[in-house]
Formats: sequence, structure tokens, C-alpha cells
Amino acid sequence: METITVERVIAAPIEQVFDWCATTTNYERTRWVLRCTLTHPGQDAPYGVGAIRVHTWLIGRFDERVTRYDPPRSFDYVVDRSFPPARHKIGTMTFTTVPTGTKVVWSTTVEMAIPVGTAFATHWISRPVISHVFGRILRACAADLETSRTPDTSQRSTGSAR
Repeated sequence: METITVERVIAAPIEQVFDWCATTTNYERTRWVLRCTLTHPGQDAPYGVGAIRVHTWLIGRFDERVTRYDPPRSFDYVVDRSFPPARHKIGTMTFTTVPTGTKVVWSTTVEMAIPVGTAFATHWISRPVISHVFGRILRACAADLETSRTPDTSQRSTGSAR
């Protein structure tokens, strides 16, 4: 299994960034994500613990279940079923307030479930594609939240991205 991590600082308050990222229909703001559907709401929030989300990307379909929900700090999920087939240990998004906004760290541990070439496919195909799509989603979040904020002329902050 391989852990893939993408980080970005978004120039917006932590609560807004958490809400945007937890509401996975927002992921459709990137061309790589075709459709995100909440098929079963969570216990204490629509995308909270127990929520079932189905994501269709250009490269596959992922049936996910939220396993931990701690707004506005973090949430975890697992992929229960996917096509192409993969083994998934955990996905985590953490949110931390920093001087320029909110630092998001998105991490997932995954391995392609194929009979031959698992390590090669995971490292050379899955890793770059997942990293790219996660990065595009966080870029869309920044575009939505950073441009929708009213500028504060008394104190300017700029976002930085990795």
C-alpha cells in the first residue's frame, strides 16, 4: 500500500474550507470529477459519520463511507468498493488554521487490486492521478472561497499553494 498526500493553504476561514471539502458535490467543480452523490446521510451531519458517498471520476468510481467526522478539524473515510478495483486503508482530510488561512492536508492509503504489477500500477499510475485530482479539487475550493470573500482592506492575506 502507498500513502498519497496533497497539501494546500487556502486563504479562507477553517469552517468554510472544512464545509466545502466535506460536501463532496463541490468536487464536481473540477473536470476530473464527473459526479458526486450522497446516497446515505451521516448520523449528525449530511456528510458525517456513516455517510455513504459515490464519486465518479474520469478514471473510475468510488463508493466511500465516512468513518470519523470532527468539524472543522478533520474527517476520515474508506473506499468500500471501487472500479478499477483497489484496496483502501484510509483517507483523511485535516484542516489547520495558519496565518494565511487554512492548511488542508489530504492523505489516502491505497493499492491497486490487480493480479500482476500491483506496486508498479500503484506508484506509477494511481499515485500521480490521485495526486492530480486531489490537487484540482483543492484548487477549486480555493477558487470558490478565496474569490467569494469580501476583501478586508485593513489586513491583506495571500494564499499559497503546493
